Amino acid sequence: MTITGVTKRFGGVEALTGCTLSVGEGSITGLIGPNGAGKTTLFNVISGLTPADGGQIRLGADRLDRLPAHAIARRGIGRTFQIPRPLGRMTVLENLLVYAHDQLGETLARVFTAPGRVSAEEHRLRERAHAILESVDLAHLASARAETLSGGQKKLLELARALMSDPRIILLDEPGAGVNPTLMRSLVATIRGLRAAGRTFLLIEHDMDLVTELCDPVIVMAQGRKLMEGPFAEVRRDPRVLEAYLGT
Repeated sequence: MTITGVTKRFGGVEALTGCTLSVGEGSITGLIGPNGAGKTTLFNVISGLTPADGGQIRLGADRLDRLPAHAIARRGIGRTFQIPRPLGRMTVLENLLVYAHDQLGETLARVFTAPGRVSAEEHRLRERAHAILESVDLAHLASARAETLSGGQKKLLELARALMSDPRIILLDEPGAGVNPTLMRSLVATIRGLRAAGRTFLLIEHDMDLVTELCDPVIVMAQGRKLMEGPFAEVRRDPRVLEAYLGT
């Protein structure tokens, strides 16, 4: 994914200022920076929740910045949020099933004219959902209502729902926030396993231990643009990064 000269203004405040960066295929790229650096705004622009005021965003040959959010998702962008938003009264399994794109059963006519195809697809999607839940260690909770999950389990459910759309790149917004150490190990193992299977991640995180463990490279944002990029061991020692975080 390449982001070129992206700008976003909110009134007189420029949240993104000609932001330019790229995310390598198959990488777990960390996105760090002080509060107000523009990280979440960038995620919102990439995923289409907030339109950019200028610049371009491309995923392979596809230009995304002119598309609505649902079309961007269909092009291969998956997204999780800092605060999980499960459908609380639905089961964990049902939360995944509603995230599958372009289901035959979405069209009422197909339900009556091709019931066999609709039934076969439902069976296939259920199998896929169960496999994803197994991969994120939530299979034993498939029948539980989502509102009963712990904070860490809801984070894993967010990731599972994103996977249901078979994205080419997944935007993770603070996946480690509020996750206990046991579930954190499961989350780290899951992300690594998905990367090994060819998934690409762009990850916002304030937990530097998690960034150290997962991310290479790391991109530092400050004042709405990329400040620098490199291995975390180099980034953390750079005077520009220290100044951005500490104001010294």
